Amino acid sequence: MVSVVLRNRNEEQHIGLSIQSVIDSLGLGCEIILVDNNSTDESLQVAGLFDMANIKYFNLSKNYTPGKALNLGVEKATNETILILSAHAQITKLNINIVEEYLSVHKAVFGHQTPIYRGKKISPRYIWSHFTENEVVNMYSNIENRLFLHNAFCFYNKSFLLDNPFDNNLSGKEDRYWAKDIVDQGFSYLYTNLLRVNHYWTPNGATWKGLG
Repeated sequence: MVSVVLRNRNEEQHIGLSIQSVIDSLGLGCEIILVDNNSTDESLQVAGLFDMANIKYFNLSKNYTPGKALNLGVEKATNETILILSAHAQITKLNINIVEEYLSVHKAVFGHQTPIYRGKKISPRYIWSHFTENEVVNMYSNIENRLFLHNAFCFYNKSFLLDNPFDNNLSGKEDRYWAKDIVDQGFSYLYTNLLRVNHYWTPNGATWKGLG
């Protein structure tokens, strides 16, 4: 069983795709923890269409940070395997047995992301160039000049995240700082193209700066 932590703010255009892909990949029995940041659109109504799914709703509006949202989702999860998934990411390839095997060795496993701009697959440059066809342990980004991990599609063990939470004070890139912390402790994380999502463009999305 898997608990999916889904952060949301005004994602009505894609959150349905995201939730449906979770159900298609993991079944109705999986747990979805939806952490909302005061959405003003109809994204929560869209999520409500999946009334047969096991979705639990939480709102985090006071002093919101990505780390706080993720840590809250992890605390509320009831399963040991955690998937952190962007509300504008659609799972296209997932084998949970592979995930469990990798998590027995590594402390995080993140997958390949295909950038989709207004329905069109775009050439992988800047951040998207990290998502290669090769498996990489403790991926390092020459572009960012630091370790690279991405929480749009990443698996963890709950017990490890409870002991090693994300930084509540960061306004972004909590995944990169977390990666450095655990590597400094002697642990490892893995990138694999055997797990894949479509990552959809959203207006003002930080990942999409310059469509990179």
